[in-house]
Amino acid sequence: MATIHLTRTEHVMQLVQDRIERRVLTPGSRLPSVRAMAETTGYSKSTVVEAYDRLAADGAIRSRPGAGFYVSAPLSPLSLDRIGTPVEREVDPLWMLRQSLSHRPGALKPGCGWLPDDWLNSAHIRKALRAAARSKADAPLMGYASLLGSPPLRALLARRLEEQGTAAAPDQILLTESSTHALDLVSRFLLEPGDTVLVDDPCYFNFLALLRAHRAKVIGIPMTPNGPDMAAFAAALTEHRPRFYITNSACHNPTGATLSAATAHQLLKLADAHDLVIVEDDVFADFEYTPSPRLAAFDGLDRVIRIGSFSKSVTAAIRCGHIAARPDWIEALADLRVATSMSGNPLSAEILHAVLTDSGYRRQIEGIRTRLARAMARTTARLRDAGITPWIEPAAGLFIWARLPDGLDAAQLARDALAENIVLAPGNVFSTNGMWSNYLRFNVAMSDDDRVSGFLTRACRQPAPARNY
Repeated sequence: MATIHLTRTEHVMQLVQDRIERRVLTPGSRLPSVRAMAETTGYSKSTVVEAYDRLAADGAIRSRPGAGFYVSAPLSPLSLDRIGTPVEREVDPLWMLRQSLSHRPGALKPGCGWLPDDWLNSAHIRKALRAAARSKADAPLMGYASLLGSPPLRALLARRLEEQGTAAAPDQILLTESSTHALDLVSRFLLEPGDTVLVDDPCYFNFLALLRAHRAKVIGIPMTPNGPDMAAFAAALTEHRPRFYITNSACHNPTGATLSAATAHQLLKLADAHDLVIVEDDVFADFEYTPSPRLAAFDGLDRVIRIGSFSKSVTAAIRCGHIAARPDWIEALADLRVATSMSGNPLSAEILHAVLTDSGYRRQIEGIRTRLARAMARTTARLRDAGITPWIEPAAGLFIWARLPDGLDAAQLARDALAENIVLAPGNVFSTNGMWSNYLRFNVAMSDDDRVSGFLTRACRQPAPARNY
């Protein structure tokens, strides 16, 4: 990391600001006199005066003629890493989100959960933006969205759901800011603090972060290549009486598994017997060649809530997700949406509708599926060459879930990778209890790179650390 060189004036300013942030100096406290600060730092009094004057100009301190300088700025939120020695943060779901979203020039991100920018067609989005700007109707640019969101987009989503076997009228669809926002609304609707939610183990790490923010008790059900372990699922229903269960039926995140029809049938029978709601996150739906079994299709949106977005297949910059559910639940969810965020973004909805109805969108998705299949094969081969074993070979989607050689810890490997500007996704962040510690999730669209393979090969060939028994 490059060293930041401060001028003498900036050094004095930083000393004062650090003392304020660490609560050594609080609002109303008197700063050391100009003479005392000059003696402490070894700088001239004119340097200290310049530093104090600049802090006063920023509003951090104020001068009282004849009495000195005093702290005036309100305290910023306490940052624990400014107190004493910085502590390395735990490798957890929020750590994973920070690393994925951080700006790292030149970074490789085989651990992230989206496609590279150059896989997506920005021309479609620019075309839609220009059309919206030229439109004579000002509503998308100036106004609020309707209660449920754009009628044309909801009608289009209803037709797309029907293609996947799920019957949903447009008034059974509520537009949201994203699939994460959709899950947040569903959690507000269904949960009270302390309620139990079932998730797959492993599952998408942000499910865990968001559910814990809602103060839910999260119980993991072991995942199999065909869906959740049904014996463990049934036992959890009896023991914990969960409020809902959330899963990806297809292109499962992180395992790449696909729910089998037999498992779907058993899940819905148990859900009916135990009055369980199922939330089906289908954000990767477009990456399948042929739609696999969907719980929402089998259930008819009775006790299944289907959420999704196009952040993976169109762009993450247009925040537009959706919820499909039975009409009375949509009405209640729409009220929650109004109470918490007013209405949706009509401009985003219009742009997304224009992209999805463009003649080139289906060709683009077909091209992405082909590229993903090729990348899946190449990445699988690279991982095996490095000594890393895929859990299964997924039929479609972005992800490979793979086991490291014995003795290697995925969290430590992820820390080591950051030193080489590589962001990996360690298995423990996908687990309710930190299991899968020797697994990594690989995004095949980001993993077919010699630098990634080189790092993994070197790491996997190193002798395992000695253990004391």
